Amino acid sequence: MALMLKKVWGSVLSRSGSTSSRRSSSDLSPERSGSISSLGAFDQLPIDILMQILRLLGPRDASRMSAVCRSWRVLVTDNSLWIFFLKNGKEPFDSVVFAESHLRLGPRSLMYFGYTSPLSFMSIHAQREKVRGSIIIDGGSGYCKYGWSKYCVPSGRCATFLEFGNIETPMYSRLRHFFSTIYSRMQVKPSSQPIIVSIPICHSDDTETARASRRQLKDAIYTVLFDMNAPAVCAINQAVLALYAARRTSGIVVNIGFHVTSIVPIMQGRVMHDVGVEVVGLGALKLTGYLKELMQQRNINFESLYTVRAVKEKLCYVAADYNAELRKDTRASCEIAGEGLFNLSEERFQAAELLFQPQIGGVLAMGLHRALALCMDHCTEAELGDDGWFKTVVLAGGTACLPGLPGRLEKEVQKILPSSVSEGIKVIPPPHGADSAWFGAKIVSNVSTFSEAWCITKKQFRQKSRKNPSSFLGSCWHGNELEINGQIPWRWKVLRACCGYYNHGNMRQQL
Repeated sequence: MALMLKKVWGSVLSRSGSTSSRRSSSDLSPERSGSISSLGAFDQLPIDILMQILRLLGPRDASRMSAVCRSWRVLVTDNSLWIFFLKNGKEPFDSVVFAESHLRLGPRSLMYFGYTSPLSFMSIHAQREKVRGSIIIDGGSGYCKYGWSKYCVPSGRCATFLEFGNIETPMYSRLRHFFSTIYSRMQVKPSSQPIIVSIPICHSDDTETARASRRQLKDAIYTVLFDMNAPAVCAINQAVLALYAARRTSGIVVNIGFHVTSIVPIMQGRVMHDVGVEVVGLGALKLTGYLKELMQQRNINFESLYTVRAVKEKLCYVAADYNAELRKDTRASCEIAGEGLFNLSEERFQAAELLFQPQIGGVLAMGLHRALALCMDHCTEAELGDDGWFKTVVLAGGTACLPGLPGRLEKEVQKILPSSVSEGIKVIPPPHGADSAWFGAKIVSNVSTFSEAWCITKKQFRQKSRKNPSSFLGSCWHGNELEINGQIPWRWKVLRACCGYYNHGNMRQQL
């Protein structure tokens, strides 16, 4: 460090006197610039040069400089310096700002609409450096993604916990086998690290039975992990994590899963079950199956459904205008390792059209755009204060990565809804592809207050569940349901423009 300072000092002395005596405060706020009295021998250095020195020193040595004197402390604690360090860190800076602005105080702080905490980036940097690495497990619906919170991507993938055992296997045994398998693959002891788990989007109705099922699943996850001696556990709804990955706390998540598609309204980190979670019986598996049928009709040979899925991922897309696309030449080809070249034409967009016209594939379900419009109509009727909270739509799931889907979905929804509701609707593609929920968990697990604000220890779990198990496990903790005044506040209204079938709560209605 001494050698570097000598070189910098020598370069400054070689400047003209007029240049060296001027101080530039462009890197400091006015109030901080005025607080600098004397830096001793460094008084001749412009402030921008001093800031460059601190940047070269790095965060650890720069923080030590704050002990020299008050003027150095003013320089070192300036936000611009620590923004530079954070921007050059491992995590994207916009994710850091989102996490520390909205998630720092934990899930309960999100109840205060529009609340953001003031940020001291020096303090945030120091606290984030102390956060222990966590194990992230995103159960998914097709396969599970797991890995370390400090890594850039998931470490591996495996089957979901539902595939461990058979239909008669108790849930506890399935989960125990599932978590044991992941710990074994990661070669880590359960007691060594906190764990963050995504809760699958299931039992989405707002009935007493569905609420009990959600409580039982969450109870089972906590019980299994604490029985395996996990030091701390954080369990968050999968849709909420996908929303966090898009750096949002409110909006609608359209999760195209393996078997079904879920349209989940979320307000300030809470799944609004009482507003209405729409479930469409159409997922990635049906799209792959439909593409398989189309390929068989053209006598295109393939080895397995995995080959069809690979072709779908490489060639398929969503047409902006289905009828217009039929008149175009859309031929394209791709090569699948070990199976050769595959040539497709209109099959490329016909398979994805199943999302909007399920009837063309013989599927009895509502189109994706109609289900989303229905959910938005419910959100409008709920009158929860902010009229725009549901107008950000975040797509999630591997199939949601199909090119053209965000634009087509946005256009179709705007056709159905009145202009007063449709104005301002924005559909965002999956922020991290099929791994959006995993990356949402990564954002949460690296927040500076993760252990204190988001995790539950075994002692806390046992104490609170003994005192009042229903209120603890069934609360709105970590993205569960949020009731308004303890009641379901309004009656369901069916969107006039929708047709077909839909499932909601204990109602199944043909329109």
